[in-house]
Amino acid sequence: MNLNLQNDLCVFDIESTGLDVSKDRIVELSMLKINTNGEEKKLTLRVNPEIEISKESTEIHGISNEDVKDEPTFKALADQISTFIGDADLAGFNSNKFDIPMLAEEFLRVNHPFDLSKRKFVDVQNIFHKMEQRTLVAAYKFYCNKDLVDAHSAEADVIATYEVLKAQVERYEDLENNVNFLADFSTQNKFKIIDFAGRLAENDEGKAIYNFGKHKGKTIEEVDQKEPGYYGWMMNGNFPRYTKAVLKNEMEKIKAKRQADKKIKKEREAQRLENKLEALKNKFGN
Repeated sequence: MNLNLQNDLCVFDIESTGLDVSKDRIVELSMLKINTNGEEKKLTLRVNPEIEISKESTEIHGISNEDVKDEPTFKALADQISTFIGDADLAGFNSNKFDIPMLAEEFLRVNHPFDLSKRKFVDVQNIFHKMEQRTLVAAYKFYCNKDLVDAHSAEADVIATYEVLKAQVERYEDLENNVNFLADFSTQNKFKIIDFAGRLAENDEGKAIYNFGKHKGKTIEEVDQKEPGYYGWMMNGNFPRYTKAVLKNEMEKIKAKRQADKKIKKEREAQRLENKLEALKNKFGN
């Protein structure tokens, strides 16, 4: 079956130097873009991460420092990657927690514009875990009745992920065949995560909150009023660039609202004084 797509969908997988989104880098990126008319295009790129690949990571994906030392850097590939993705929605296996924030970090690191605000994000692993509680290899066997050869090869993983996603939609009547529903369904958290890393979220009232630590569940505005240094601690701490960018944007909105409130209060006070003065004039004459 084919997915019912309102926008193009880019299914992708990343292999990296390690698992720390804020520090590690991409060494391989494979993308499968499905247009709304069903046309498919693939792109797989090796990337020189400009840092060492951890031994543990090489043992998983098989890519060594020697393999990528002569490959182009992400900065050199950023235009090509961004153009290939275009305005597509994004999907992957564990992509909401790892692949999407890792990709966002790379674009921010090289100051390349890549807007995530209007895209939908489908995490096939979250759908899988909600329905069956297994791994990608098991998912491929379960849904597609195939053995996943070359697991942890980015291209093999991304193709398997797309096939599993289509099979999931076909298998479960509860799953609607559209990306809006799948994006909502594959979100694990109680609150809507707004930074991918899960540090920031949106509560039921639509206000930005901290989603970790001692201020978990409190709004950014509330914390800034009581402990203004917390914002600076986060901006200077070891948090993903995208988290910091979202936090900065939320703080700018909070400051703008405060300025607007001050202006309104000042205008009301001026109007009150003007009304009082006018009343005195009417009482005692000019």
